[in-house]
Amino acid sequence: MIRLFKHYIPHAVLLLGLIDFVLLLLANDLAWKLRAEQIGDDPGLLLFRLPALLGFAVVTQAALIAVGVFGSDALRSLRFAGARLLVGVSLAVLALAFIEFVMPGETYWRSTLLYAMVLAVGLLFANRLVVGGLLGANAFRRRVLVLGAGPRALRLRKLSERPESGFGIVGYVAMSDGRPAFEGAIPRAAIPDLSLHVRELGVTEVVLAIEERRNALPLKDLLRVKTAGVHVNDFSGFMERETGRVDLDTLNPSWLIFSDGFSSGRMISSVAKRVFDVLASGFLLLLTFPVIAVFAVLVKVDSAGPAFFRQQRVGLYGQPFSVIKLRSMRTDAEKDGAKWAEKDDPRITRLGRFIRMVRIDELPQTWSVLKGHMSFVGPRPEVPQFVADLEDKLPFYAERHMVKPGITGWAQINYPYGASIEDARAKLEYDLYYAKNYTPFLDLLILLQTLRVILWPEGAR
Repeated sequence: MIRLFKHYIPHAVLLLGLIDFVLLLLANDLAWKLRAEQIGDDPGLLLFRLPALLGFAVVTQAALIAVGVFGSDALRSLRFAGARLLVGVSLAVLALAFIEFVMPGETYWRSTLLYAMVLAVGLLFANRLVVGGLLGANAFRRRVLVLGAGPRALRLRKLSERPESGFGIVGYVAMSDGRPAFEGAIPRAAIPDLSLHVRELGVTEVVLAIEERRNALPLKDLLRVKTAGVHVNDFSGFMERETGRVDLDTLNPSWLIFSDGFSSGRMISSVAKRVFDVLASGFLLLLTFPVIAVFAVLVKVDSAGPAFFRQQRVGLYGQPFSVIKLRSMRTDAEKDGAKWAEKDDPRITRLGRFIRMVRIDELPQTWSVLKGHMSFVGPRPEVPQFVADLEDKLPFYAERHMVKPGITGWAQINYPYGASIEDARAKLEYDLYYAKNYTPFLDLLILLQTLRVILWPEGAR
């Protein structure tokens, strides 16, 4: 994987995205020339068309990211890829047509956009046929040697067997005298020279997955492998990179302290984040005020009670604040105390089920963003009762409050709605990854992919 602005991107996804961008430029240029030939016009020099071509490519690429075109499922399934390609390119064309309507000119003709849409879908689908064939041949999978043969090594084995995995394990070395968790591991004593063994297997990365590190680190082996030019990674760092979350099962305070993350240089990023939150929340409140007003009336008509729901939540540094949402449950929903929403929750009203599915109930939260209690991107704010319980049961839960809570977030787009301690634990792993690796680039990815969650609301409750 390549680390871009502290976020890991698989080589295959990066290659696919770069080729897609070039193909989008080509599709729009061909559409421009085709339309110019039809009306007997001169397409002009490429230099003069370049700004429009780049605009088409950038907007379309952003739409493709937003609908999940570069997710693992899109690389595995051509049917999945085709459907999302069509949706993504269509959204981009609608956005560009709107730009042309607001700022009329000769930049994006509707007929040219139609041709570009058809050409883009065809070229991008062909790209997935080619790159997908290469991926099927393991062209981009890294060759990993695991030092260890216990439960951690077994977890890596299962992770490598996933179709979307970016690595393959070429061998296991049992570093202790204990019984291996599975067959096939070679005892360390049977390998005279580990660095030679690594070279013979064509290993590109070695992962240390021993169960007990205290006084058991094979420093000599690791040093020789490292100086031979092979990347060495510990289990926690490897899991963070491959899964996009921090592994709580193996996490210890020293790893958080000494790992790359929680940079002090984020001060400038935090200022930029706040400026964006103020401008975007103000604009969004003005834009969606009619929608909020209409659904507020509908909520009142649909069920007895107020249109809006206020509740205490835990924010930055554990400070409480009041969040406001459109009411989607009965007024007596929390008469016995706060509890998680369940599947087919009987407390949810008829209209409430719809507004929760399309996230309309979240729109009033932009007021909390404007006030500074929340951000657009961050961990989901929880009620104090849940926080007190989860801090007792989950390690490092308080660390998620070191960043502002958000309307959307890394956990929200990667994990469905949680309604148990196990779900909260899984979402905490994503929240810690975000808190550790926050950059404006990661925020942008999350904002774009939030559209995917809205269009395909598998986890809404």
